[in-house]
Amino acid sequence: MALSATTTLPHAVDSVAAVLVNEDFQRHTSELVGGTLESFAVTGDVAGAFSTTSVRTLPTTRLPEIARKFVGESLTVTQVETWDAPSADGSRQSNISLKIAGAPVDVSAVQRLVAEGGSTRIDLEGNVTSSVPFLGSKIAAAAEPMVAKALNLQSQQAQAWLESH
Repeated sequence: MALSATTTLPHAVDSVAAVLVNEDFQRHTSELVGGTLESFAVTGDVAGAFSTTSVRTLPTTRLPEIARKFVGESLTVTQVETWDAPSADGSRQSNISLKIAGAPVDVSAVQRLVAEGGSTRIDLEGNVTSSVPFLGSKIAAAAEPMVAKALNLQSQQAQAWLESH
């Protein structure tokens, strides 16, 4: 299933990127949905190319009951983002990979932070896949709205975070 979202924030790319790789912000967004940030690590210098790894435990209360029977009351989600160095205009790109422990779902996406004057357009394009024979497309279709909401929530919360910090 394809993921696609665009949001514009009235802040410069460097400010938006700094929020997205801030451990306190990551903890905030995890707790906002009833989860916990188990660990967060940045590898490399955020002024150039770098990567982040977030491990979250998230409740499954919003999943369909049939899915909860398979995965239990919580999910452990590992998110790895590999960021490119900023381009000449400050725009940035990150490749995002989500792995959900105990669930046959993988997410891969590209997030672009595009400089537009003093604002940042966040473009997200990706795919949700499942490796289960015969049922994989149905599992991916059920997971896609949840993944899309989570990634959109991060962008919305970045706006609120920038305005309050």
